[in-house]
Amino acid sequence: MSQQYKSYFDIPENISYLTTPGSGLISKEIKKWRAQYDMDFHMTDTVLREQQGAFIQQVKQTIADFAHTAASNIYCTPNFSHGFNVILNGLPADVRILLLNEDYPSVNFPVISRGFDHTFVNIDENMEQNILEAIRHYKPDVFICSIVQYISGIKIDLSFIQELKATHPDLLIIGDGTQYLGTASFDFETSGFDGIGTSGYKWLLSGFGNGFFILNDTLKNKLYQTAQQQKPVFEKMWEGKSILQLYFEPGHVDTLAQGTLQKSLQFFDQLGIQNTAAYTSRLSAHAREEFEKRNLLTDIVKRRNNHSTIFNLQIDPNHFTTLMNNGIKCFPRGTGIRIGFHLYNDTQDLERLLQVIDKLPR
Repeated sequence: MSQQYKSYFDIPENISYLTTPGSGLISKEIKKWRAQYDMDFHMTDTVLREQQGAFIQQVKQTIADFAHTAASNIYCTPNFSHGFNVILNGLPADVRILLLNEDYPSVNFPVISRGFDHTFVNIDENMEQNILEAIRHYKPDVFICSIVQYISGIKIDLSFIQELKATHPDLLIIGDGTQYLGTASFDFETSGFDGIGTSGYKWLLSGFGNGFFILNDTLKNKLYQTAQQQKPVFEKMWEGKSILQLYFEPGHVDTLAQGTLQKSLQFFDQLGIQNTAAYTSRLSAHAREEFEKRNLLTDIVKRRNNHSTIFNLQIDPNHFTTLMNNGIKCFPRGTGIRIGFHLYNDTQDLERLLQVIDKLPR
């Protein structure tokens, strides 16, 4: 299996970096770009500070190209949580929301804490059927979910989302793509999602302080309805901005952070995200076979056909230190140890992991 992608990153030979679900790496070239841009930006005679608005618009176009949508649907945010809270604050207070039980805390807690009427669906081998049953009985206005679960790596069937939207066109579907975007190509316009957001620091390999949300017109029109019906007279510096931009992008937007995201998306485009996705899919499928041989996966994961690039290995979390001491970058989550495979991983990383695991007391 090809190891060419690893050469773009600074990874010592004695390290297997398997903790992308926690934080991804930035390529060598993008780290150089960041250093140069930051130095140029703070020069006294620079024009970069005067070009921030145009720069962010270029970033939005790059995001739009990546997600196959229009730049007018893009909102640059410092992370997923910022944008998601803006959405929740703008929804009508009486909407009924369907959530996945034990989804990412930054997804579920903001809904619960705001007092929205809500209910949960259990995540198991029949998750999609459970969602349909809940919709039938609960009749939600909004369904919110992470595409990939942060602890288990369970991935919702994306064709199910498309079918769900087709059969329930009035249901708003909002997704957290933080553990998914960057692992496969994504077409927002055909996805079935009305809105999707992400942080850039995991699978998009963009470091901290950047992210984005994509909203279609249906969701846009549901948010901050009273404010959007007003016709305020803006100061000149806000000319051309929409009401929603003022909510999602208040104040300045960090051009270094968002520029890093842009460079990373261009990096994926240069490599061909179909190519990197096929590579990590093969590597993850091979890893899953080895994990199943060793009975390292939960029964729910074993019973589901499709899975992500994240695995929660059913190893005593107390072995975390042993794994780290052997060069395996990972993290204890839930009942086991969480790992993930991205484009800078290869079969040598998998073999090192298996060699260490096979020596652990069971």
